[in-house]
Amino acid sequence: MIQAFIPICALSEISPGQIKAVRIGEKEILLVRENGNLFALDNVCTHDGGDLGDGTIIDGQIQCPRHGARFDLKTGAVTQMPAAVGIKTYKVKIENGDVLLDISD
Repeated sequence: MIQAFIPICALSEISPGQIKAVRIGEKEILLVRENGNLFALDNVCTHDGGDLGDGTIIDGQIQCPRHGARFDLKTGAVTQMPAAVGIKTYKVKIENGDVLLDISD
């Protein structure tokens, strides 16, 4: 599969510890800058469709504000119920101060 990185925003738009939601076509994606890393994942809790953009970052996980489900920022795997299915993550790279994502399936 060919990777197709597209520019999303400037890295300076995401402060350390911050969550930024971006829309790319029909996809709502979260960018999370945590502990010197940048993560990208779907902005939807698989438990009930809640918006993770209002969630809390806890020990490398994002916690849904609705019912407390947690997902690993790196893998999207469920780390705390009530969610049972993980969320999609995306490859991220930084070039010349810009954030680029590969949103190909």
